[in-house]
Amino acid sequence: MTASGAHERVFVALDMIDIAAAAKLAGALVGEAGGVKLGLEFFAAAGPEGVRAVARAGAPVFLDLKLHDIPNTVASAVRAVRVLNPAILTVHAAGGRAMLRAAAEEARAGAGPHPLVVAVTVLTSLDDGDLAEIGQGGGALDQVRRLAALAREAGLGGAVCSPREVAALRKDLGSDFLLVVPGIRPAAAANEDQKRVTTPAEAVRAGASLLVIGRPITRAADPVAAARAIAAEIAGA
Repeated sequence: MTASGAHERVFVALDMIDIAAAAKLAGALVGEAGGVKLGLEFFAAAGPEGVRAVARAGAPVFLDLKLHDIPNTVASAVRAVRVLNPAILTVHAAGGRAMLRAAAEEARAGAGPHPLVVAVTVLTSLDDGDLAEIGQGGGALDQVRRLAALAREAGLGGAVCSPREVAALRKDLGSDFLLVVPGIRPAAAANEDQKRVTTPAEAVRAGASLLVIGRPITRAADPVAAARAIAAEIAGA
């Protein structure tokens, strides 16, 4: 893999609320990353118009809202955000089979474009101890494998997991199921609030499809140079 192709596997998390700043950075990253991820923080502050402003910069948008509610409500939410033309949209796998199926069916309904809906399994900020506190005693790996399998059975095209579960999911679910992997930290970067982390090269070698990387790029003195360095690391994996 060349660095010019490797960059397409990186979505940069724009964890900010300033529309102009997000759009400016998104524009700078066109051709340097596969797209940008806009999460709940940005959406709560900037709303649909903020998403449109970032999209106008030219980068594909990964809309990370982690929808989780009853099936009808989630289907309606998917219908509402489809007009924003996100390339990828997240729901919580813990919402259950009916909710996941409703989201997948709504995303594919009608004329395109159709977003790829992927299911968040276990947040990368959680470890086995955190899961035990909320009554999930089997540990992160077991829960991630269970929820990713459920997402595929419900018709979704991919799942979000930490780097530590990628190899197991790739073995379980084959090569055609998209694995979106946050919790990516270049070797010199701090883990901060992420607990289940690894480097870009390690994640790709394990079988990650797309990497979500935020602060190591967005807080770098030169975000474009940081994105290029990560692409080079992936290319060498």
